[in-house]
Amino acid sequence: MRLIYFILFFSPLSVFSQLETAKIYSSNMVLQRDAPIPVWGKAVPGSKIEIRLGTAIKITVAAKDSTWKVYLPKQPANHQPQSLLISSGDTAVQYNNILIGDIWLCIGQSNMEWPIIKEMHYKEEIKNSSQPLLRFYNPTYAGKNVFGTKFTDSVTAMLNENDFYKGQWQHCDSNSFKTMSAVAYYFGKQIANDVNVPVGLINLSIGGAPLETFIDKVVLKKSKQFSGKMSSDWLVNETLPVWVKERGNQNVGKLQNVPADENGNNHAFKPGFAYSAGIEKLLPLPVKGILCYQGESNAQEIERVNEYAALSKLLIEDYRKKCLPTGQAGKQPQLPFYFVQLSSIDTVKYKGHLWPQFRDEQRKMLQLIPNSGMAVCSDIGAKDDVHPTNKKDVGERLARWALNKTYKQNVVPSGPLPLNAKYVNGKVIIVFQYMSKGLKTSTGEKLKGFSLDGINEVEAVIGDSGIIIYTAKKPEFVYYAWKSFSNGNLVNSENLPASTFKIKVR
Repeated sequence: MRLIYFILFFSPLSVFSQLETAKIYSSNMVLQRDAPIPVWGKAVPGSKIEIRLGTAIKITVAAKDSTWKVYLPKQPANHQPQSLLISSGDTAVQYNNILIGDIWLCIGQSNMEWPIIKEMHYKEEIKNSSQPLLRFYNPTYAGKNVFGTKFTDSVTAMLNENDFYKGQWQHCDSNSFKTMSAVAYYFGKQIANDVNVPVGLINLSIGGAPLETFIDKVVLKKSKQFSGKMSSDWLVNETLPVWVKERGNQNVGKLQNVPADENGNNHAFKPGFAYSAGIEKLLPLPVKGILCYQGESNAQEIERVNEYAALSKLLIEDYRKKCLPTGQAGKQPQLPFYFVQLSSIDTVKYKGHLWPQFRDEQRKMLQLIPNSGMAVCSDIGAKDDVHPTNKKDVGERLARWALNKTYKQNVVPSGPLPLNAKYVNGKVIIVFQYMSKGLKTSTGEKLKGFSLDGINEVEAVIGDSGIIIYTAKKPEFVYYAWKSFSNGNLVNSENLPASTFKIKVR
């Protein structure tokens, strides 16, 4: 919890116990529109707390365990800053410059974390960085950028649920936006400009993190398919990604003074840890949707690849059960979940051998998870770098899904996604969703990237209803972009790329 106070009677010991608010509250924040607004924290048991936001006032009493929580009336989007004042006795907490709009929660690993200052359009974008409707909560975390070595005592001291994340809300200007997630920034900027609503971005991404850390450990334990991930010390658990365990062992494997439980030493990569240290502490706060750019750490063993869609479904179904946009017990079954498909990378300098399979597994998530969307990025991958620097296209492609599905605008959300493949009279005909005004190639050259065996490329042409491949014998499957570093060049009239796929020919 965070303590911020204006002191009328100064006494350090008594002040600390007087009044606290949840860490997510600070000046410059965004509160979710069209939903009751929760405010919660701690105070002396039995003390009266008054909460004011604009003209709304709520009064409550701290419980025996010192906790308190109120819900202020819902408000529409508001471009005029407000102040939130919480007072108890002679202690007050005030947060200024608060807007009412839409909050998007961002999770993932280094490509979601990747800051604007390292993005390829940074020098151009800094001229546009004054975005008064854009706010972000972009905390740092214990162990950030510590590679290949053990954590220091100062880092291990923060490996607990209360101290792991540290940060506060910021408004977007040329200085503050430098460290913001580039993907989230471009997404939020597009939404704020097109919908004319304040956008708050909560970025809890962690470089290198597996998906498992963002899932409630209780949910993992109860899962018939994934309970094994919580059955032993995570640093030696065979059901977790190998690279993740290697990094974990480098950082905390031999340390004795690390906070731990029955599943081993705490770490950013430990199953359930980012959830308990970050997500869980936000749950009373309504959000508009979830953005996810994650997968590199789960894409290096075939067992992890094959389970990824189901693991993602487990994550978002749990979030949807726990998100309470009305401030009352219930569910948000349609909470938007928009994610980024892995890009392309060669296998010479990186273990990207299973990336075609992984990208296809992510494509299957669209059918497995209702109200989801996938930004295809295989066309903007870096051949020898797991961190492509073009995040502008990534963020804007995510925004297309939100504009189409969440904000109901007439926007094409995606490049071509395969619906089916049929063999008719010596040819395979592949039909696509999201062809828009027609299919074409991104380069103006002939089509590339199609295969009937996943290895050898075959000639394909654009027909009136889709893609045509001529073959004397009916194949079992048709593949597209089935290479780690894809050369596929199929796009729709919006210049949005087609997804990697492997589908059965009927």
